[in-house]
Amino acid sequence: MYLDAQNVFSDAQAVTSTAISSNVIDLGATPTLRDLGAGEPVYLVVLTHTAATDSGSDATLTVTLESDSTENLATSATVHLSTGALAFATFSPDKAVLYAGPIPSGSYERYLGVRYTVASGPLTAGNFDAFLTRDISAWRAYPNNYTTA
Repeated sequence: MYLDAQNVFSDAQAVTSTAISSNVIDLGATPTLRDLGAGEPVYLVVLTHTAATDSGSDATLTVTLESDSTENLATSATVHLSTGALAFATFSPDKAVLYAGPIPSGSYERYLGVRYTVASGPLTAGNFDAFLTRDISAWRAYPNNYTTA
């Protein structure tokens, strides 16, 4: 999987409460709306970099890909993709893949970022990675379905 530093939203970003990604991508002032998902697929990958902890082990995490006309994604952010509320056991392990899939085509505003929404928290620790890429590592090793003599 190839990564472009300009397409990284979070690199081991500490998240204990709701926050936007440490990097927000500026897609440029014109045109005001652009379609990022048309043509060749672009994938969003979000994973746990360092194990998350929570005193009650009941926190949930929702990760959304958003675009907005302002860099802080606070004006009228458009949600393009959402993981839905993930249970603590799903996102807490180190290197857990929270999402790895194509971004939807549609009208994206100037600034593009990821929002981490923590509910029933707060988290006491946890670092996350999020980035865009043109290919994802989906290869997995499976046990052989045969025996050798």
